[in-house]
Parts: sequence; structure tokens; C-alpha cells
Amino acid sequence: MSETRITLPTWDGRAKFQYEGSVHQGTTVYVGRNFKHKFTIKGNDYASMLAQFSGQEVSIGTSFSNPPKGSLGEWLKGKHSRCGTSYVGPILISEGFAERGADRDRIRVRRLST
Repeated sequence: MSETRITLPTWDGRAKFQYEGSVHQGTTVYVGRNFKHKFTIKGNDYASMLAQFSGQEVSIGTSFSNPPKGSLGEWLKGKHSRCGTSYVGPILISEGFAERGADRDRIRVRRLST
């Protein structure tokens, strides 16, 4: 992973987190007070996520315990023990793979070029 951490606001903007790496390489996400806690999302997981949601606007699904059916959060929770869409959504937007949807709880994933 890269040694430079990027700081972003969470999806709802009430907190900040840091990450290093990239969507292509995979990311290590640092959360909590002083960014002490971390988790990793592999590049191939991002690739699968982007393929699954390519060209779609869906619910971001930030609920850790019960993300809405068909949401990015439900998909991510199925792949990882935690639902990290409060962090993954902003990373996707920061790196140009997505944008905020029509409503505040929606994300529009850019269509993958083939």
C-alpha cells in the first residue's frame, strides 16, 4: 500500500476517515478516534463491485446491521464481515468511479468501459 493516507468525510459527512491505496490496488481504511482501527478491501473486490453496479444508481446502504436489499452496502456486507459503505462510497467518488445520486442515500456508479 501507498504510504500517503488520504482523508475524506464519511458518506453522511459527520466524521472523517483515512485510506491508503487505490480502488485498483485495494485500500486499507482507517477509522475511529485517531484512525486506530483499520480494515482492508481488495482491488478485486472493488472490481467485482464496480462490475455488479456499473451504470446503476442504487441505495448506498450505510446501515451496518441491515443495509437495504439491492444496495451497495448489502453487496459489501456479503463479501466482508463489516459493511463499510460509509467509507467505500466516498472512496469511489474521490477516485472518479461514482457520484452521488439523486437522493442523499443514493450513489451512481459510472458505467465501466468495455
